[in-house]
Order: sequence, then structure tokens, then C-alpha cells
Amino acid sequence: MSQKVITLDYSLFKDTKEGQMIESTEGKTPLVFLSGIGSMIPEFENNVVKLNAGDAFSFPIKSENAYGNRTEEAIIDLPINIFMQDGKLADQVVTGNLLPLQDDKGNVIPSTVVSINEETITMDANHPLAGQDLHFTGNIVEVREATDKEINLGQVQGSGCCNEC
Repeated sequence: MSQKVITLDYSLFKDTKEGQMIESTEGKTPLVFLSGIGSMIPEFENNVVKLNAGDAFSFPIKSENAYGNRTEEAIIDLPINIFMQDGKLADQVVTGNLLPLQDDKGNVIPSTVVSINEETITMDANHPLAGQDLHFTGNIVEVREATDKEINLGQVQGSGCCNEC
């Protein structure tokens, strides 16, 4: 299957299309992505990749097929010293804040500060939408074949990757 560049406007809701809106591109820049590289939730991509410009969509995705279910293993205690800057706790280390953590493979994992203790910081590395059923609605703005350069870069031209794109 050929790779496509898909441009779309969407709204994301909790549970059903009548649920609480989580985010939307309405009035903002549409989402543009390169299909087939694993950058999107697979079920989301499977639902929109077969559509054409002008098509509307509305579909649910169960939590286990979206961001997965919440796991206790993703809640970890880390030594407070790794959050220190200039002898004090970094300003951004506040309960409820989302901070980028890095795993042993160098992957960045956004994690939420759960609590701050004397010797440890408790972090929740579950995705903020883990355990949440989702519903997407929207419209396809444009669909085109990806260029060889986009496929090789794994990125859409003009998406800020380099000056030559």
C-alpha cells in the first residue's frame, strides 16, 4: 500500500461523540501526517487512510486500542536529586505538571508529577488518556501520495524538519 500524506480537521471526545471534548483542530491548523510510519494510533489511521478529501468521519476507539489501559507499573518513584537544579527543586516540578522523562533507550515519555516527598518524586508515566475510550469526528481536508523524500525522512515536507523540505 502506498504511503499518503493526510490532512484533516478533527475533534476528540471522551467516550462518545456526545462526551466531553478533549481537543480539536477547529479554528486551528489541521493535522497533517504521513501514513504507514506508526506516528498515529493504528486504529485512528486505519479509519482515515481509506477516506478521500471532503469525506467526514466519526468513529470510536476503545481504550485498549488507543493509549492502552492504565497500569500500576507505570507509576514510579524517582530520587528527588534528579529533579534538582542549582541546589533546589526545578520550578517545573509541581504536582500535576507533565514532565518529559527519558527511558534507558533514550525515548522521551511524558509523565505526570503525582507527589513530591522528602526523598522521592512519584511520577505517573501512563499516557494521560490511558484507560479512556475515545471518539473522533472530523473531515478529510486533503489526501495525496507521499513523495520519496517524505517517505525516506519519515516526515511530511514543510513540517519543520529542515530547510530543504
